[in-house]
Amino acid sequence: MTPDQAVALMADLLRTTAFVAAPMLLAALVSGIGVGILQTATQVNEASISFLVKVASVIAVVVVLGPRLASYVIDYTRADFEAIARVVR
Repeated sequence: MTPDQAVALMADLLRTTAFVAAPMLLAALVSGIGVGILQTATQVNEASISFLVKVASVIAVVVVLGPRLASYVIDYTRADFEAIARVVR
């Protein structure tokens, strides 16, 4: 394996990680900001409300995008194992 191939594998790993984690992180961020603005406007400062809304939004994203994200991870894993097979030869 050449250094260029190793760098390409690492770049693909980081790209896959970002692609899979980004929707859930963005959902938590947007819902947290929304709840924060709502709590500021109503002067209700309860941490459990924000937590529950974030958890619900992340679960909704996983339910909606879960199969697509899982297939992306499976495709990456298959390509990674094929790359390992090429290195061993």
